[in-house]
Amino acid sequence: MRILIAEDDRAIRRAIREILEMEGHTVDEAEDGVEALNKFEGISYDVLFCDIKMPKMDGLELMQSLRALDHQPEIVVMSGHGNIEMAVKALRLGAYDFIEKPLNLNRILVAINHLKEKGQLLQSNAALRTSIKKIKGNGIIGDSPQILEIQTMISKVAPSDARVLITGPNGSGKELVARSLHDQSNRNKAPFIEVNCAAIPSELIESELFGHEKGAFTSAVKDKKGKFELASGGTLFLDEIGDMSPSAQAKVLRALQENVIQRVGGEKDIKVDCRIISATNKDLRKEINEGRFREDLFHRLSVIPIHVPSLNERKTDIPMLVDYFLAMICQEQGIKLKPIQEEAIKALQGVNWTGNIRELRNVLERLVILCDDEINKEDVVRYANPI
Repeated sequence: MRILIAEDDRAIRRAIREILEMEGHTVDEAEDGVEALNKFEGISYDVLFCDIKMPKMDGLELMQSLRALDHQPEIVVMSGHGNIEMAVKALRLGAYDFIEKPLNLNRILVAINHLKEKGQLLQSNAALRTSIKKIKGNGIIGDSPQILEIQTMISKVAPSDARVLITGPNGSGKELVARSLHDQSNRNKAPFIEVNCAAIPSELIESELFGHEKGAFTSAVKDKKGKFELASGGTLFLDEIGDMSPSAQAKVLRALQENVIQRVGGEKDIKVDCRIISATNKDLRKEINEGRFREDLFHRLSVIPIHVPSLNERKTDIPMLVDYFLAMICQEQGIKLKPIQEEAIKALQGVNWTGNIRELRNVLERLVILCDDEINKEDVVRYANPI
């Protein structure tokens, strides 16, 4: 760290300097507040050891002047018994620590080690925040016009509580859009609850969504909260909404209209507050025309429609997706990043991706495992369509 000692006693400055330099720090000195302030004009110091009583400008005045700097140093104030009150004022002004005179050099080392640990913690937290932001922000990979339009739509819609209906083929990334909406919303500290309506038998979907009371049916041995209750305050993602049973559709419609639900076997109205995001790979207007989906529910769900294109519609994004998935897969497999030739990427762009993003990821995992040191065009031809 780069450290400045502002102290009018030369012997004290020298003692502090020697012990800090022994620890590997770069140290400068100033004999008064004015000289210390001048040194900050050309150098960004990480830490300032500052005496309270100094000629020309005391420590409190120096701290006030340093507030205008873009890079704020951590400040450790030093003071004798008669200046404790001033030292307390310095701490209120933002000083990190206070060391009483006569100085204990071990106390100096403790202070600087604490500051070093604080700096490392701040760096770790910043890196973690960057990683989280990267994961959230880059979950939808691509720079094609369709993807840029979706990202713009998410940034506009996410802060609101408007209901969103996400459409698109299987494996295209509808869940990523839903999670991005939640992550960028004001509800992001509350739960994101997902229900796959196609994976739950029709006779159980109502219990899953609304919960049930003890004794409502044979296996209901105790009360159970449904997904609407669990998501209250957050986001409820109804995936494959087009596969929901007619009776469940009617209850979902009431929940959206009145913000209340009833558990299966219960009569008590339960207030819920969750944002609804739904998704489907079906043409809901066709489902409505054929009597399988309620039109009034459709209009409740599709306040904001977002369509996610198939991978075949956005093949210009494949190079970015390949880089992203190769890095992820190699890390998961615990192997060195496997390079891929440009011709191999072009070959991947020529594949008919009926399984969309999910299929691309599976193919890349296959290539990482089965190919030798580098993925080439012949590997893609051999392994991309094995059946």
